[in-house]
Amino acid sequence: MHPPPPLPPAAPTVALAPPRAGTRTLHVGDGLAWLASAALPATHAVVTSMPDASERPDLPFDAWRAWFIDAAAQVCTAVAPDGVAVFYQTDVLREGRWIDKGHLVALGAERAGVACLVHKVVCRAAPGTPTYGRPGYAHLLAFSRDVRLPTALATPDVVPALGEMSWSKAMGTAACEAAVAFLRAATPCRVVVDPFCGHGTVLAVANAHGLDAIGVECVRRRAARARRLRYDLGTGLA
Repeated sequence: MHPPPPLPPAAPTVALAPPRAGTRTLHVGDGLAWLASAALPATHAVVTSMPDASERPDLPFDAWRAWFIDAAAQVCTAVAPDGVAVFYQTDVLREGRWIDKGHLVALGAERAGVACLVHKVVCRAAPGTPTYGRPGYAHLLAFSRDVRLPTALATPDVVPALGEMSWSKAMGTAACEAAVAFLRAATPCRVVVDPFCGHGTVLAVANAHGLDAIGVECVRRRAARARRLRYDLGTGLA
């Protein structure tokens, strides 16, 4: 019998580079003024949650409502025709009546002449759980003038959990993940812009997925937090 042929040498182990971490730029100032300063290219998408009336004590309620609709229109106008604007908004209860901020965003979007591509419901509480003063859900909406979403790219309309929050007004990490996944799958987005970035959760999640991020925040201590916040795909916010 002939001895078996020698085994081929083992292939060398190749270390795979970790995914590229996106860059992050923070500006302290008025996010709407920053958007108005220059047109965004199609590679830039806005992902934001705009301030509700409690965050604008300088405005009477009717003035805040008008400002909110105008701001939504300005955000939608700022993105390129083949760009996308994504909003995360939670309704609020005022004097026993619900203020539907998803509806207010839609009014601004209609004024800007853009179409709704995505309207998801993000569960802020488990289904069937009563909530008081704040709804158990939030809206996640995406708008564009020219982009259309192929049926093959459809994803579930309900995000079952909010995810981790960096502060009480934050967009939860699961909602951020849903927004970033949509941008990566359906758009040419390579840069996420948040003109009302707060503590920067959207920016951190975008960076973790290799997208660059630009944030604008008018409160300096929040902007400082947004510069430092990190998101790890395995362990969450840090």
